[in-house]
This record gives sequence, C-alpha cells and structure tokens, in this order.
Amino acid sequence: ILALFALFAAGLWIGLGLLSCGWIAMALFTTRPVGDAMVTTIWGSSTSWTLTALPMFIWMGEILFRTRLSEDMFRGLAPWMTRIPGRLLHTNVIGCTIFAAVSGSSAATCATIGKMTIPELRARKYPEDMIIGTLAGAGTLGLLIPPSLIMIVYGVAADVSIAKLFIGGVLPGILLATLFMGYIVGWAWLNPDKIPQPPERPSFRQKLWASRSLLPTVGLIVAVLGSIYTGFATATEAAGLGVVGALLISWVQGSLTRATFTESLLGATRLSCMIALILSGAAFLTLAMGFTGLPRHLADWIDHLQLGRGGLIVALMVFYIVLGCFLDGISMVVLTMAVVLPMIERLGIDLIWFGIFIVLVVEMAQITPPVGFNLFVIQGMTGHQINYIARVTFPLFLLMCAAVAILFFVPGLATWLPAQMIG
Repeated sequence: ILALFALFAAGLWIGLGLLSCGWIAMALFTTRPVGDAMVTTIWGSSTSWTLTALPMFIWMGEILFRTRLSEDMFRGLAPWMTRIPGRLLHTNVIGCTIFAAVSGSSAATCATIGKMTIPELRARKYPEDMIIGTLAGAGTLGLLIPPSLIMIVYGVAADVSIAKLFIGGVLPGILLATLFMGYIVGWAWLNPDKIPQPPERPSFRQKLWASRSLLPTVGLIVAVLGSIYTGFATATEAAGLGVVGALLISWVQGSLTRATFTESLLGATRLSCMIALILSGAAFLTLAMGFTGLPRHLADWIDHLQLGRGGLIVALMVFYIVLGCFLDGISMVVLTMAVVLPMIERLGIDLIWFGIFIVLVVEMAQITPPVGFNLFVIQGMTGHQINYIARVTFPLFLLMCAAVAILFFVPGLATWLPAQMIG
C-alpha cells in the first residue's frame, strides 16, 4: 500500500503504478516468476470480449458531445418546467438524466448539459449556487444510468453480466433523479422570491410541439436499452447499435464532418487506451495480491469483526468516499475488487446489487474534493473555486447517502428489473 501511494504521489500513470506495485508484491513476497505472470495476465485482461463494449460506448458519447443534442434537449424540456416549483432548475436534473442514458460518462454528461444550461439559467437570473449545485450533483447520473463505463469495468472485474448491471441501474437512477428534483422543489417552496417568473406560459399544444426536439435522444435510448432488455442484443451489440444511431443523429443535424468524426474517434481512442491500461495493471495487481494471500487474510479479519451485511456496507461506503478524495472512479473499482469481492461473496450479497452500490458511492466521489472530476469540469466552465462548488453540492451529496440507505433496505430496486429480462 505504501509503495502504491508513493508511485501515485510521484506522478506515475495509474495503470503503470498498478503494474509496478504488482511487480513489487510478486518479486518480494512470492516465488512465482514475475515476467510470464505479467504477460499472461495482461493478455487475458485485454482480450476479454465483454470489454469491447467499452470503446463503443465511449465513442457514442464522443460523437453526441459534438452534436446539437443538448440544445435540442433544453428546447424540448423547458416548456414543461414552467409550472413545477423551481422551474428551469429542473432542466439540469432531467437533462443530465436523459443525456446519461446515451453517454456513459459523468464528466461528459456534466460538461455537455452544463455548457447549455449554465448560460441559459444565468441569463434568466436563477441563483448561482443552485445552478452549480444541481448540475454537479445531477452530472453524476452519467455513471448510474446505463450505459455506464463504471458498470462495464465492474462487470469485467467481478465477472458479472454487464447487460444485467445496465438494467439494474435504471430504477436507482430514476430514484436519485427524483430525490434531486424533490430537493429543488423543497428549496423553491422555501425561497419563492429567488425563482424568476417565466416570461410566458406556453400552451399544451406549444409544449407538445417543442417536445419534438427530444425525439432523437429518446429514440437512441429506446434502441440501446430496449435491445438489451428484450434480449435482442448483448451489451456489446447494443454499443455498436448506439454508435450507428449517434452517427445518424450527427449526420441529420449536419454536425458530422471529417473534423468532428476524427476528433470523436481520437477522443474515444485516448480514453479507451487509458482505461485499458488501468484494467491491465489492476488485473496484474489482483493476481499478485492473490499470491500474497492478502485478500484471504483481510476477508478473514472482516469475518472476525462480525460486522454483518449492514456494518460491512456502511464501512465500505465510508472507505470508498475517503478513497474517492484521492482516486478517480475507475481506479477505485479496479484497485479494490480483489480485496472486497471475497468479503461480499462470503456474506452472500448479490453481485448485481453490489455493483449498483459501488456505482452510487463512486458517484459521491465525483463531487468530493480534492479529486472530484465533476468539480473540475464545472470549475473549468464557471471559474468558481473548488471549495465553493463542493459546498453548494453538499446537499446533493447527502441525498446520495439517502439513496444508498434506500437501496440497502429495498434491494429490489437494483435486482427486480434484471430478473425480468428476456433471454
């Protein structure tokens, strides 16, 4: 552990740091030849068919990031928000919820919706703290609502069906979005003078006409998630379907040019290579930990504490929140699975449910300083200090804690839909 943090503190890439730490563990504490173990493990982790969904979903998000999709979503959503307490503040939550279903990335969701809603809400004189706080919190839905990059990484690490993880994230994602919207409604009731009045109230016919702007997004969501749920396509095939749909939307909108196509492809390649390197390093570190016996000893130690399910979940939630102050979400998942999974399996906790729990607590890490990626994204767009953004986002952080508690007492939120899947 000391070697790992020393390597990270020195500025070494996370993937290379994991590989180096695994090499140190095997060289010092085992008699197994390190070279062939490293090569075999990296090859095995890199040739997983399940992993092919990852670059495709990343590419889909990169393509959509360069379209007018966010502007169209705002035009389609805004007329429906005029009668709800909080009015256009809800476009942050609903916009992030919808875009999360075609993105898979928290940072991309936050940036795409933020570049559209922040200027619009500022121009209408909405409170700055609520604009920033609701956007940072709702942006985390990019990890929970499928397709989710974190879910793919967890599915590969834990050998769990990614399709079932995707479907399992739907209801918890809706629950979290509902909690965020409830917070906005409650705040608006307590502060009615801070919500500007709309210039006019559109008629029902005008609302329906404006909703046509949502059709491309809704169609893509139905194509991707519907094909998985009905058993028509695997997660990897649905990712390919999503890329084709994203290219069609971009072409119809006129934003598909040689430059945007190349930029999206290079962006997806860079991010996919980074994640692949992290996964390879984590796979080798997992093997090294297995040879040292550390996961088994740690699981035995947890057993002796006799925490039970509730105690272990609370301990893990605190652990991941603290870890999220220093590492990004993907690194958190791959770095800890070798140690955590034996404890979870020993207590008989459902791995689909635990995957959704992991995603929820990783979401919290996206808005905790000093390494909160959503905080960095919003700082780049607004110029506010990290401490200010973290402070105005804290109420939504508490709502995420409440969502974890609800998920613990009502586990069916994460397991019922996957059990109903066709095929």
